[in-house]
Amino acid sequence: MSSARYTPSVAWHVLYTRHQHEKNVDRILRNKGLDTFLPLCASLSRWKDRAKLIHRPLFPCYVFVRAEETDWLDILKTPGVQMMVRCGEAPAVVPEEEISAIRQLTRSSEFVAPHPFLKSGDRVRVKSGPLAGVEGFLVRTKNLYRIVVSIEILGKAASTEIDAILLERIGDQHTRNQAERTKFSYAASNRKFGT
Repeated sequence: MSSARYTPSVAWHVLYTRHQHEKNVDRILRNKGLDTFLPLCASLSRWKDRAKLIHRPLFPCYVFVRAEETDWLDILKTPGVQMMVRCGEAPAVVPEEEISAIRQLTRSSEFVAPHPFLKSGDRVRVKSGPLAGVEGFLVRTKNLYRIVVSIEILGKAASTEIDAILLERIGDQHTRNQAERTKFSYAASNRKFGT
């Protein structure tokens, strides 16, 4: 799937596509030799006479592409592409870690689902198993735990069920270090002012 044309240092960008054109855009861009990523999730569609498992885009209307500036015009001419998602004047760049986390989530988990984007909550890292190293937010619903992985620039997220025993909280050490620095700072300022 990866093209030999591109090195890991080339940035990932996000394309906004016409509704239900994600797979076609992904296929055309790959045929052009570009490195793309279209995360899919399985969902059961029911008709009167049958049910079928269908793989739909995890983030509808979005396709990720690793591209250089010289490729942008060709990419934007691709049928089904509406625009490149921008951050100010330039195309938005998606960090490699976010692409890797979503890729790992979709490869390793049977039931990945879109999830409301979160900005707060416990930040966790998976310690072991097929998702080892993935970082995200922990969400609890009834007796189930889910890890939520976010794509910041899109304000989108995906989640999968996980055993809480596999998770470790991120930031505890940072919080303790910050508290120690604050305590030291406070003690030093008290000595300085003679209080």
